[in-house]
Amino acid sequence: MGLERTLQGTRQYKGRRAFMSSVNLVCQNRKAAHDYFIDEALEAGIILLGPEVKSLREGRGSLVDSYARVKKGEVFLYSMHISPYPYAHHFYLDPKRVRKLLLNKREIKRLIGKTEGKGYTLIPTKVYFKRGKAKVELALAKGKRKYDKRRALKEKELKKEIEQAKKW
Repeated sequence: MGLERTLQGTRQYKGRRAFMSSVNLVCQNRKAAHDYFIDEALEAGIILLGPEVKSLREGRGSLVDSYARVKKGEVFLYSMHISPYPYAHHFYLDPKRVRKLLLNKREIKRLIGKTEGKGYTLIPTKVYFKRGKAKVELALAKGKRKYDKRRALKEKELKKEIEQAKKW
């Protein structure tokens, strides 16, 4: 309510719903599409502490080499790097600590079935803020072999050449 009052007089104010429904992308794992066949994606909440949230809002997160696992009916995110918030020097947190993800029981059971039986892995592809809450997009993915990666690059180059030929 207070934020709404302060923004009403400015030009950027587009109403409370526009402010609350915005999605702010923090970081994404671009290499995941190159290294994995991504079958489906789902959204999960993430449990963070105060300085981590502030650091993510500044865009100081990285998903390089991160992955998720299901342990004892809960999903955890490993090796996601969140740089320490510089003004929270009284509060030390390991930048690559294990973080718990929030999913429904039904979704977790489905993930257990796919990851254990069919050879899928859980890869985080994006971290973003939605309605003020930090979210992670998890992808169910299968690893690509070297020849699959080469084939994908050839197809990409062919598409580029065809597009350039259409322009001329």
